[in-house]
Amino acid sequence: MLGIIAAVLFFIAFLINAADISTNEVFASTNVMLIGLMLLALHVAGVGGGWSGRGRRR
Repeated sequence: MLGIIAAVLFFIAFLINAADISTNEVFASTNVMLIGLMLLALHVAGVGGGWSGRGRRR
């Protein structure tokens, strides 16, 4: 789920940058891209996977 959110944020950052949309400092394309990178790093680290180790029984 975090990977999908990161992809959406990367797309929004691309649109802001490509369309040269004037935004305030909080929603600048670089800041949106950095939030996307943080979410992608959390996804790769395994945070928010949704599966717990106790839920699997053999």
